[in-house]
Amino acid sequence: MKRSLLALAVVAALGAGCQTVDTTKAGAVGVERQQRMALSSEQVNAEAQKAYAQMMGQAQQKGALDKDAAQVARVKAIVSRLIPQTAAFRDDAPKWAWETHVLTTDEVNAWCMPGGKIAVYTGLLNKVQPTDDELAAVLGHEMGHALREHTREQMSQQAITQTAIGGLGALLGIGDLGQSLAGAVANVTMELPKSRGMEKEADDIGVELAARAGYNPQASVSLWQKMEKVAGGSEPPKFLSTHPPSADRVADLQKQIEKVMPLYQQAKAGGAAAAGK
Repeated sequence: MKRSLLALAVVAALGAGCQTVDTTKAGAVGVERQQRMALSSEQVNAEAQKAYAQMMGQAQQKGALDKDAAQVARVKAIVSRLIPQTAAFRDDAPKWAWETHVLTTDEVNAWCMPGGKIAVYTGLLNKVQPTDDELAAVLGHEMGHALREHTREQMSQQAITQTAIGGLGALLGIGDLGQSLAGAVANVTMELPKSRGMEKEADDIGVELAARAGYNPQASVSLWQKMEKVAGGSEPPKFLSTHPPSADRVADLQKQIEKVMPLYQQAKAGGAAAAGK
């Protein structure tokens, strides 16, 4: 009984160290889930900046950084249209120190680190051959992860889990093997459902960013269709291993596309009016 009470006390103390936050506004798509954070944005963003600088430095040494000027210009042009639209979710985001680079590698992937540090791999551009609308869907999705601070959230979850396992393991006399097994259970129980939720949030934010920037949000569906064709090979693209498509996911995208289509039409009309002046 004493051990059980001590274990509960450890868990309660860990929970008290977390903050419940709203990292973004809901937007037209209605992203409203509250998040629990044990780490600060400043901590995570600082580490992301270091990691990004190191990765870009290594790519430059290998001659793999921004080799194709046309590809780099294309990606940066799309990002530059998406960035102002981030204000729909966060007032501070348009002022982030956004960076965008294209890395020469056969891997099909793209990502956005905390604080707006973006990388697109040439494997994605060359193998998937996305249209500008489809590329905006990819970039908007990855930017959605950064806006919602999903990396910070996952790191917070891991910190809480590992500390709890360590504390409870000591209290209950669990050895290293027991802690390892407990960690695997905690990973599946605590992180997988939230990870699916994170993917949905990034999807939702991505289609809205694209629509507001004047890119057809329907391209998010055609993008997945192209991705699945690329996945017909022996080794699926890295992007699909971390962003698995499903019928439910596509159905949810279609619902959100209906919500943001008026935003897309407004953006297109505004662009046409500006071009006519």
